[in-house]
Amino acid sequence: MANKQEFANCGVFDNRHADTKQEIIANCILSIAYWFKFGPMSMEIENAKEQFLHLIEQEDRLQMREFLNDQNISDVAELIYEFPDYSSQIIGNMSIHRASSVFKILDLPVQKEVIQGLPPFKTAELLNELPADDRTSFLEELPSEVVKELIKLLDPDERRVTLSLLGYPESSVGRLMTPDYIAVGIDWTLQEVLDHIREVGKDSETIDVIYVVNDRGEFVDDVRIREIILANPQKLVEEIIDNRYITLNVNDDQEVANQIFKMNNRVALPVVDDKNILLGIVTIDDVLWVANEEFSEDIQKIGGTEALDEPYLEMPIIKLFKKRVVWLIVLFLGEMLTATAMGYFEEEIAKAVVLALFVPLIISSGGNSGSQASTLIIQAMAVGEITISEWWRVLRREIISGLLLGTILGLIGFIRVVLWNSIFHTYGTHTVLMGCTVGFSLIGVVLWGTVSGSMLPIILKKLGADPATSSAPFVATLVDVTGLVIYFSVAYLFLSGILL
Repeated sequence: MANKQEFANCGVFDNRHADTKQEIIANCILSIAYWFKFGPMSMEIENAKEQFLHLIEQEDRLQMREFLNDQNISDVAELIYEFPDYSSQIIGNMSIHRASSVFKILDLPVQKEVIQGLPPFKTAELLNELPADDRTSFLEELPSEVVKELIKLLDPDERRVTLSLLGYPESSVGRLMTPDYIAVGIDWTLQEVLDHIREVGKDSETIDVIYVVNDRGEFVDDVRIREIILANPQKLVEEIIDNRYITLNVNDDQEVANQIFKMNNRVALPVVDDKNILLGIVTIDDVLWVANEEFSEDIQKIGGTEALDEPYLEMPIIKLFKKRVVWLIVLFLGEMLTATAMGYFEEEIAKAVVLALFVPLIISSGGNSGSQASTLIIQAMAVGEITISEWWRVLRREIISGLLLGTILGLIGFIRVVLWNSIFHTYGTHTVLMGCTVGFSLIGVVLWGTVSGSMLPIILKKLGADPATSSAPFVATLVDVTGLVIYFSVAYLFLSGILL
């Protein structure tokens, strides 16, 4: 017979308070089921959470430090999200190097809580240990008075670097770059390069790529570390460079860096000024954060609001109100044009009240098709699949798509009118003409919706505006108004002299 001790540590569910063998076996079965559902990694995290709580109860700082330093940084971040009240304690109990690795992957609101809970000396250690680019990304999200106080905690060299990075425009490559890179002279031997890497490599953001400069500090080329390791140590650097490099300008927009990284298989790119002086490097992890932020901004704009510059729950309600109210007013004023258009066709509606029944159907179909097209084109432009010069190809495709989509919806609309009237006798004796009116109106409105929804982002891009501003609600409002004109024009064509 199995005894209680044999089952004591069989899974993630706590068996310490189970009094009977049956309870322990039940916990083990639940643990096995948990393993099959979530996998071994989730069980490890659950075990880590239990162990963490146990150490909290014991108040053993030494064991806590050893435990936290033995965990993966992603697992420690998970502990912080799970136990936010202990976030500062978790960071404060780790070695400073690992603490900085965890801190830089946390969300901004959590980072703020950590800093607020740490004593000044620990905050100073943490900020000085952070890579310059990550430290700048954190500081630029804080109020200016807080930034001034935190900068005072930095070492002189780190303070100089941070102030330099903060001096660049907010959305520029200069804010992303780090000065922690390895630069070598073009006339060095590869053995000198290897010795230099051993000496300073531990303080570099990455050693995958080595950067070559001349005596004036001008960028010459970049060399992958494997090329240096595999070559003869007595060779000169100038013998292995191929002058096939890509650089970023310090004043480039961060979106430019994002696009260049997408088009080139690089883990890091050098950053130069207008005189080709090497200033720093940008690494792929920073660009991924930029891509995530740009994606969030575009989604918010597509939804019909201004981009939020703070996390949703952190933003004051008045500021959130200001971000949303402007677009709502613009869209509301646009929708007022719909009422104006309806008033213009008041006589036609009075003669054939049945026409008013299909107004919501017509304008919503046009708005939906326009929103679809707008979203697809904005996304394609964001990832570089479409350029402004390809507008004609886009227009041609959307005309074909609009005709096909409109024809399908038009047939459905026609069948609906005829079938409904045969059952309920709702639309009078001119059912076929009403069905044709609805069917051809849908073709026209859907075609117009797809064309306008696809062209608006391109036009805005050409004018230098953000394509995401031609958001789905904006396109829908535009198509609502024009859709009414199309609908009543088609109705006049089919029903003139009969109902109109």
